[in-house]
Amino acid sequence: MSPIRSASIAALASAVLATTLTGCQFGEEQRDTSPIVIAADLELSGASAPVGKVYQRALELKIEQLNSSGALGGRKIEFKVKDNRSDAAESLRNINDFSNDSNVSAIIMGGCNECAVGAVRTIGEKRIPTIALAAAGAVTEPVAQRRYVFKLAPNAADSAGALTTELTRRNIRKVAVLHSADNYGQEGLTALRGEFTKAGIRLLRAEAVRTTDTDVTNQVAALVEPEPQALIVWTPPEQASLAAASARQAKFVGSLFFDASAAGELFLGGAARTTEKATLIFTQTMVIDDVIATTPAKAARRQWFQDYTARFGGYNGFSSFAADAVQLIANAELRAGGEPGRVDRDGLRDVLETSQLDGLSGPIRMTPDNHSGLMPQALTTLVARGGRWRLAG
Repeated sequence: MSPIRSASIAALASAVLATTLTGCQFGEEQRDTSPIVIAADLELSGASAPVGKVYQRALELKIEQLNSSGALGGRKIEFKVKDNRSDAAESLRNINDFSNDSNVSAIIMGGCNECAVGAVRTIGEKRIPTIALAAAGAVTEPVAQRRYVFKLAPNAADSAGALTTELTRRNIRKVAVLHSADNYGQEGLTALRGEFTKAGIRLLRAEAVRTTDTDVTNQVAALVEPEPQALIVWTPPEQASLAAASARQAKFVGSLFFDASAAGELFLGGAARTTEKATLIFTQTMVIDDVIATTPAKAARRQWFQDYTARFGGYNGFSSFAADAVQLIANAELRAGGEPGRVDRDGLRDVLETSQLDGLSGPIRMTPDNHSGLMPQALTTLVARGGRWRLAG
C-alpha cells in the first residue's frame, strides 16, 4: 500500500473517530443536568409552626432520598424554603418572591388554609404550579379559576363520609360537633350535616374554635351538656387534645371522634389518657407498622415510616403528604421534558393535572376536573390504644 493511501485511510479513521467523539459530546450536552428547584412556603413560626416543621423535615428527607437514588437521571432537586409565620399576608409575599425567581419550577405550600386560599389568584396570574398541603376545598375549587393550584390533604366530604359510616356502624344517633372556625372547619360542618341527614343522625349542637385558641373548655361544656352519644372534633391536633381533656373534665361518657385534621404524632404523649379509645379518620400510613406489606406501595409506605422515625425519633402522619408533593413534582418535571436547562412551568402544570401515584399517603389521582388528588379509599379508621394510634378492628 502506498504511503499516500495509508495516510489517507489514517486521516479518514481519525475524522470518523473525531466525529463519533464530537457526537458523544453533543449527546452529553443534550442530557439535562439542570437542578429541579422546588420552593416551599411553610408555617415555621406562629400558631401553625408544629405541623409546618413536620412538613419541612419531610420535604428535606424526601428530597435527600430522591437526590441519592439516581431516579432523576443526572438531575438533583434544590430546595428553597421561606417561613410565612402562619400569616396569610407574609405567605403571599413569599409566593410573589418565588414566582419571580425564574429558576423555581414549582411551589409547595403548607397546611395554612387561609394562606393557600389567599394566594390562588396570584398563583394563577404568575402561572406557577403549586401544591398546597392545606385541606380546604376552596384551595382547588372552582378548578377553572385554580388551574395552577393542586392540593394533597384529606377532603372534607370524604372525611365526613367515613366518620358517618363509622357512627352508623356503632349505632350512634345523637352527636355534637366542635369545629375550627376556618374554611376547612366550616366546610366540614356542612359536609357532616349532609351526611347526618342521609344517615338519620341528629346533630344536637355545633361550636366553633379559632385555630389559635388555647382554651376550648366553654365550647366543650356547651357541647356535652345535651348528652350526645359522640363528640366529633374537627380541629387541628392542638385543639383536639384540649377538647379531649375538657370532655373528660366535664365527665363526658360518650365516644370521641376525630377528623383527619386532628391527626398528628403517632404517639399521643401527654394526651394518651384523655384520648384512649378515641376514633380517628386518617390515612393508613399513620399505622403502617400494623399493616402487612403485601404490595410495593405498602412496602414503600412502611419504608418511609421507618426512615422518618429513624431520623426524627417519632412519626407524624402529615409527613407523607409533603413527601408525595415532592414526588409528584419530580415525576412531572421528568415527564414534561422540554428544553434542557429551561424551566417550563406550563408543561409541568399540564403533566401534574393528569398525574397518578400510589403515594405514601395512599392512591393519588389528579384530573382536569379535580385538582385535589387524594382518593377517598386512602382514608381508614384508627383507634387510640395504649398511648398511640392503631388500626381499628
